[in-house]
Amino acid sequence: MLNFWRIPSGESRETADTQLLRSPSDPKWTEGDPWRVLRIMGEFVDGFESLADVNKAVVVFGSARTPVDHPYYLKGVEVGRAFAEAGYAVITGGGPGLMEAASKGSHEAGGHTIGLGIELPHEQGINPYVDLGVDFHYFFVRKTMFVKYSQAFVVMPGGFGTLDELFEAVTLVQTRKIHQFPVVLVEHAFWDGLVDWVREHLVGEGMVGAEEAQNLIKVVDTAQEALEYVQKYSSEH
Repeated sequence: MLNFWRIPSGESRETADTQLLRSPSDPKWTEGDPWRVLRIMGEFVDGFESLADVNKAVVVFGSARTPVDHPYYLKGVEVGRAFAEAGYAVITGGGPGLMEAASKGSHEAGGHTIGLGIELPHEQGINPYVDLGVDFHYFFVRKTMFVKYSQAFVVMPGGFGTLDELFEAVTLVQTRKIHQFPVVLVEHAFWDGLVDWVREHLVGEGMVGAEEAQNLIKVVDTAQEALEYVQKYSSEH
């Protein structure tokens, strides 16, 4: 299923997520929410059916705001290309910026490129390098697909959405909800400050174990290093 949510420039709308999470101030909320479960169930079914044939894949996360002439964009293309040439399908959020960069690299290398889009209040669409696009209304359904159908997360520089996806993956590994799942961050200059903060505060104040902090996340600088880490991790687990 490949849809586009096109909204006139400058306008926004209430999304399905917003409606679901609205506090129950409306006395009629009980009439709508139970039926909304059917829509959620339908999204799970659609996602499972659309992605059932995906066997070997990585997810590449990153900012939707990175312009095409930025060094991060060029590195995103290299990441997509490297994994495609190694036989991995490349899954992204399907949007612009670094998601588009990874999709472009995979597409140009002849790889299978998958975009899992999400309904947002502003204009949103699947980038032109995606072979298979699947649209979602609910973030939690989309996140399930990212984890279920990939063997690794490759995280490029990004904002709050990227951090959300990163820390959810780390939490799932830490709590053993998922296994054999490498998480690799690309670009030392961008990520080292966050990693240092984790070590200084989370580990230093006893909120995370030192071994967990060391083993859950790997930081690299190049697409080739990211690929080699994922391959090595997979062979050892």
